[in-house]
Amino acid sequence: MKLSIELTEAEDEKLRAEAARLGVEPEALARAALAELLSHEEEDFHEAAEHVLRKNEELYRRLA
Repeated sequence: MKLSIELTEAEDEKLRAEAARLGVEPEALARAALAELLSHEEEDFHEAAEHVLRKNEELYRRLA
């Protein structure tokens, strides 16, 4: 999938500066940041689901 986004001048400068500091292309840094964000959302969902299941474990056992 190809994605195009518009950055403000300040965002563009920050992205380019950070990419240069890390020695990568700005596109690669943006792709890595997005991948990181998406993986955290999945982890957060699984943690919340596990919490609900643990919290209601006794109720589920009784209903079974």
